[in-house]
Amino acid sequence: MEQFLMPAWAMIPFAIMLLTIAIGPLVAEHWWEKNTNKLIISFILGVPTAIYLIVNGLEHNLEHQLLNDYLPFIILLCSLFVVTGGIHLSGDIKAKPIINTGFLGLGWLLASIMGTTGAAMLLIRPVLATNSQRKYTAHTVLFFIALVANCGGLLTPLGDPPLFLLYLRGAEFTWFLHLLPEWALTGILLLVIYYIMDSHYYKKEDWTKLSADTREVQPLRITGKINLLYLLGIVVAVAFVNAGYIHRMGDADAPIWIKYLREIILISLILLSLYTTKKKVREDNHFAWGPIIEVAVVFLGIFTTMTPALIYLTQNAASLGLTEPWHFYYCTGALSSFLDNAPTAVAFHGVASGLPESIAATEAGIVDGIHNGIPFVASIPEILLKAISIGAVFFGAMTYIGNGPNFMVKAIAEQSGVKMPSFFGYMIKFSLIILLPIYIIVQLIFF
Repeated sequence: MEQFLMPAWAMIPFAIMLLTIAIGPLVAEHWWEKNTNKLIISFILGVPTAIYLIVNGLEHNLEHQLLNDYLPFIILLCSLFVVTGGIHLSGDIKAKPIINTGFLGLGWLLASIMGTTGAAMLLIRPVLATNSQRKYTAHTVLFFIALVANCGGLLTPLGDPPLFLLYLRGAEFTWFLHLLPEWALTGILLLVIYYIMDSHYYKKEDWTKLSADTREVQPLRITGKINLLYLLGIVVAVAFVNAGYIHRMGDADAPIWIKYLREIILISLILLSLYTTKKKVREDNHFAWGPIIEVAVVFLGIFTTMTPALIYLTQNAASLGLTEPWHFYYCTGALSSFLDNAPTAVAFHGVASGLPESIAATEAGIVDGIHNGIPFVASIPEILLKAISIGAVFFGAMTYIGNGPNFMVKAIAEQSGVKMPSFFGYMIKFSLIILLPIYIIVQLIFF
């Protein structure tokens, strides 16, 4: 049977979907706030795409996207959202530069364990409370977005959505620890720069207010500790409940409870967290279902409309001119800055899988291993997977819309009275002059 060649115009719904996500909050903020409107957009673009795929005999590709990618993706995010939403950190300690740097460093470390969203939501309010008596606080929130909501989540598939999708495509759970040098270099540089900058602003503060800060100290306190056990359960489930350890999960004829065993465990942890966590803990965290519902309806449209784009990119990868690791690093990063970094990572994994060396390795049965002297992971050259992973995670911090937690952190900070830079102000005052030079250094050293 002759292979169906996907036309380029079939990617238009995917492009519109991503542009709507990027532009919607800027040009129609109140309309876009309603999740029903996001669902309408997902259906308007997704249903015709699904019909087109089915008519052309590509229903298997659509099924794979929705059942093997979208469903596990949403259930994992929901489990992290619910479990971390049941952990509340309260307190108010001295807002010294070393304390603030410690907060950011802690979030940077936690992001790979509990996800960038979980770590950001756990720590942003204590950080803001600690700095409530200080005049200069916007820079702390900006570095918080970079370190906690983005760069910290590089070391596990739990850390950031694009990494989980790459994990679903065959990268081992522990493989992401290979990115430790890039993670450490970026984090240390950001923390050092932040400490120097915060020390500068600290000297300019009103010392009367700093004296009040000393008098109003409250020790840090964690409530909802049972959720730390559930969080460990999520880590174990994602790391070990997969076809690599339970081979039956990978069989086409496996019963549904075996095939989706990991998701069943995660749903069980969600229910346990909801049942055993005191209501006040979630109230203190301002827990609401809106954000995760938003992710679910938006990504339903993304994963559906993404299917023709992935097929096209795979079929035409050799003609796109992307061959070097730095090509993938900057292209993935550029799109991750202004679109969502999760589908961007998947799209460029599709490009890499369509390169001649990847096709040859796949035909030879190589998923992870050496082929013609080239190490392969998740069916593509390992160096390209590194470039895609790092580009997607790091560059998500380049704008407010690059990664989901960015806007959430900004909104919480503004509710607390912090005057945050505008969309372009964020880029001009922070990401272009601080983040981008660091990312270029990472590329020059590692790619």
